Amino acid sequence: MSKTPISALVLIHTTDLQVLIMERTDKKGFWQSVTGSLENGETPLQAAIREVHEETGLDATQYDLQDWQTSNVYEIYPHWRHRYAPGITQNTEHLFGLTLPKPLPIKLAPDEHVQYEWVDWREAAKRVFSWTNVDALRKLGERHGLKL
Repeated sequence: MSKTPISALVLIHTTDLQVLIMERTDKKGFWQSVTGSLENGETPLQAAIREVHEETGLDATQYDLQDWQTSNVYEIYPHWRHRYAPGITQNTEHLFGLTLPKPLPIKLAPDEHVQYEWVDWREAAKRVFSWTNVDALRKLGERHGLKL
């Protein structure tokens, strides 16, 4: 079954702006925040909650999950286009923030990520591979009166 070209990106961070980043299993050196496509009938918020649980083991409903009411449209990387219906080349990604009181232990989904780190938000912006993830980190800083 083809993936839906609508997804949620969840920037998981602490109150002092430590950010969770995870290295992809299928692309060594590709670090990212929680992200995933909507499943049949899901809203972006429902997908965000599900993806956080699947990728980290955390229950997003137990923390401060905010819909940042913004989205980005991006070109799907050619090496991942086979996951979508023929002719689909763009994805719309909805942005969410999940604030935790402190860095928490994460239970990775081994088929998706090989390791995780908690890093300062500016360091995270240097390490994530996606421009939309960098944009999310820039927005996180702006929400706290800081510039990237």
